[in-house]
Amino acid sequence: MFLLECMPMSKTRVAIFVAATLVLAICIAVAQPARNVSAGKHPNLAAAQKFSQQAYDKIIAAQKANEWDMNGHAAKAKELLDQVNNELKQAAQAANANKGKK
Repeated sequence: MFLLECMPMSKTRVAIFVAATLVLAICIAVAQPARNVSAGKHPNLAAAQKFSQQAYDKIIAAQKANEWDMNGHAAKAKELLDQVNNELKQAAQAANANKGKK
């Protein structure tokens, strides 16, 4: 708090902007769904995961273009894509577990 009181207003605004930008970048990087299905073992599931990641990236671009004002719908779509990736990973794990049981 002391630093903010000592700094002129313009420097304070710049510092807040930089901090907010860093937090946002970290949140975006951490929140992105992982592409963790082996393309060698499951090429179709891996391709689906790749397309899901591309959709997620396009949503982020749309959010930036619209200054993040989408009434929460883009955020919900990203949550659903994260669920898609989790299901794809589980599908690959199930296929691995069931391989050779037939």
